[in-house]
Amino acid sequence: MKTFGAAPVLRVADTEIALRFYRDTLGFTVEFQYEDYVGLKLGERALLHLSQASPGKPAGGGAVYVYCDEVDAYFGIIRARGARPAGEPCDQFYGMRDFAIHDPDGNQLSFGCSAREEDCAKD
Repeated sequence: MKTFGAAPVLRVADTEIALRFYRDTLGFTVEFQYEDYVGLKLGERALLHLSQASPGKPAGGGAVYVYCDEVDAYFGIIRARGARPAGEPCDQFYGMRDFAIHDPDGNQLSFGCSAREEDCAKD
């Protein structure tokens, strides 16, 4: 079996509010939308799905780690669009340079790359 990726599903209280955040602030593109279920993509391989919360499936509480390059440049881009990440990108003890941001429902997205200089472009 070959695998080609995965698409985590985050529960959101309002699909349209969440979609504006992911598209307009974080730069995701909409791959498809079926009523209150949306497929998003960032770059070539980062897939993410949003699903309207329902009884027994509340919004928030999800977490996704997006592996990328140029994490510092991306941080600057989304800050210019009004994003309020939890902190600046920094080198972590686990070998990654990353930062985290929460969507309007409290789902956490972390963006990071290897902390090795040749693997991660730093401004």
